[in-house]
Formats: sequence, C-alpha cells, structure tokens
Amino acid sequence: MRKKVKKKSDERNLTIVEHLSELRKRLIYSSIVLIVAVMGFYNFAEIIVKNIINIAPEINFVFIAPAELLLSYVKIAVIGGLVISAPFLILQIWMFISPGLKKGEKRAIAVSLFVGGIFFVAGIVFSYMVVLPIMLQFFMGFQITDIEEMISFSNYLSFVVNTLLSFGFVFELPILMVILTKFRILKVSFLKKNRKYIILIIFVVAAILTPPDIITQMLLAFPMLLLFEVGIIFSTIVEKSNKKEKELVQEQEQEQEQEKEKEQEQEE
Repeated sequence: MRKKVKKKSDERNLTIVEHLSELRKRLIYSSIVLIVAVMGFYNFAEIIVKNIINIAPEINFVFIAPAELLLSYVKIAVIGGLVISAPFLILQIWMFISPGLKKGEKRAIAVSLFVGGIFFVAGIVFSYMVVLPIMLQFFMGFQITDIEEMISFSNYLSFVVNTLLSFGFVFELPILMVILTKFRILKVSFLKKNRKYIILIIFVVAAILTPPDIITQMLLAFPMLLLFEVGIIFSTIVEKSNKKEKELVQEQEQEQEQEKEKEQEQEE
C-alpha cells in the first residue's frame, strides 16, 4: 500500500513539474518575442510620433526634461511591441491553458479571442479617427490671450495612449459578456432585468475614463450602450447553445444509466 501511495505522489509531483516546465518554456518564448518586437518597433517610433503630432497641428509641443523625448520613444516602442507580439503571446497562453478546457469551452474562447481582437482594433481606430480630434479641438478652445499653452509631449502622449486604450478595452464589452455567459457566470435574464442600472454604470464608467467634458463622455458612453446591446444578442445565442449542450449531456447520461440497468438485468 505504501509503495502504491508513493507511486501516486510521484506521478502528481511529475505532473506539477511538467506544468511548471511548460510555463517556464512559454514565458521564455514570450519574453524573447516581446523583446525583439519592442526593439524592432523602436525604429518606427519617430514615424508614430509625427502621426500623433499631426492630429493636433496647431499645438507646439515641448519637452521639459532632458530624457523626456527619449522616454516617450521607449514608451511607444514598448506599447507597439506589445501590440505586435500580442497574437504570439495569446497563443502561448492558449497552449498552456487549453489542455484543461473542454471542447465547447475551447471553441468559445478561441472565437472570443479572435472577435475580441477585431473589437479592440475597432475601438482604437474609432478613438484615433473620431474621438481624439474632437477632444483636442474642444480642449484647445479654452485658450485665452493672457495664458500661452506649453504642452509637454510626454503628457500629450500619455493622454493619447490612455484614450486609445480606454476605447479599445471598452469595445471588449460584448466579448466579456459572451465569455461570462458561456461559463454560466452571467445570465441574459439578469442583464435584461437590470438594464437601467447597467446603463447608469456605463455613464459613470465613461465619466471616469474620459476627461471632464460632456462631449467626450457621450462619445464613449453611446458606443458602450450599443456594445452592451450587441453583447446581449451574442449572450442570448451562447445561452441557447449552453441549454442544448446540457440537454445532450443529460440524454447521454440517461442512455448510460439505461445501458447499466440492462447489463445488471442480464447478469441477474
């Protein structure tokens, strides 16, 4: 008995070691690809800077610290490297967690990741093309003759990056709703019942994520409301598929029980 217990504990230790070695391998691959992507994207940092400046051609930017512009280039390189290497990084995460998932869960997460990437890019493009020009025009309208603007490029870059990422992550709302529904954490009936409270939360989140002006808040809140309704539609489809899967599992269990009963009757 003791020998059997030892063998079982050794097998468990081996599986834990295998998981840790697999995680270590994925982290090494991800780190190498990320570093290469950041170093490669640094060569395009100046082009990105010029494009960002072109959004607001009427502003004369300055840098107020010796290393400010260099650190801005590094920040752009890191963000760009993350974006470029994101598919590979997500693939490594997927290869690590997928063995512990069921077929239906694998399919749902894979589709969600793909569609989520599209929504994230759509949010960034919408923010860059529509929201940022309106926001900058609105803020620059507050100039007076007695105060001359002196905008640091580092602060401007942080403002642009935060705005782009805010809209990118907000556009992930339908995908988040689908995943929570797939894993039976969230129900469509709950979303429909509490729609008015969720709408209030959306406006509060829009007020927190955006600067304190009503125009920018509306530009974020209205897409969030639309995405919420889209998420309800997608979640309804997923919930129906969950019910079908549950019914199939119950039928299979009933068939197995019937087969066991038949086998017991034959043995008797």
